[in-house]
Amino acid sequence: MSEFKNSDYPSFAEQDVEIIDKTTVFQGFFRIERCQLKHKLFAGGWSKPMVREIFERGHAVAVLPYNPQTDELLLIEQFRIGAVGASGSPWLLEIIAGMIDHNQSAEQTARREAIEEAGLELGPLWPMLNYFSSPGGATEQVQLYLGWLNQPVVPGIFGLAAEHEDIKVHLLPRQQAMQLLAEGKINNAATVIALQWLSLHLTEVQSTWSNNVVD
Repeated sequence: MSEFKNSDYPSFAEQDVEIIDKTTVFQGFFRIERCQLKHKLFAGGWSKPMVREIFERGHAVAVLPYNPQTDELLLIEQFRIGAVGASGSPWLLEIIAGMIDHNQSAEQTARREAIEEAGLELGPLWPMLNYFSSPGGATEQVQLYLGWLNQPVVPGIFGLAAEHEDIKVHLLPRQQAMQLLAEGKINNAATVIALQWLSLHLTEVQSTWSNNVVD
């Protein structure tokens, strides 16, 4: 096993992967494509041709509303079909999220979703990071934001009836959210990553936003 250095970070060129064939095998709200491909190997040469199915669902954005003055954050609770049958409840504590429309930017989508899912007009957005949700079989990338929560939170049930959304809003101390994370009661990727990011950057966020200095 060799030591990993920053200069070793994977680089990529289009000629490192050859798409032999691509066919759409399902087209509905989402799309599934079957690809035949081969790629270059670490030891040199090329892999044998292989077949992989790819789930094409577009890209998403998620935002964690945070109040640096009160050290509180907002989470939403909603039913998730993918969690039915797993241990625990299919009603998950999450951050606000949605799919990015073709005619909107990630930031515009984040602000739209904050209004739809929590009735919030957020202040400045702080880009956290961008990650692949499941790169073994999906192309989706998720852009995470921290949203400045600078207005009172109105309790209630939110979401679009046309999309069968039934969303409950929770305002809670950051430390309580971190305890729920430590206990495994927050178990969806975007929320886990966002809370961990906030923990790593807490001092910088509180200093910047508490002084009303936003880049």
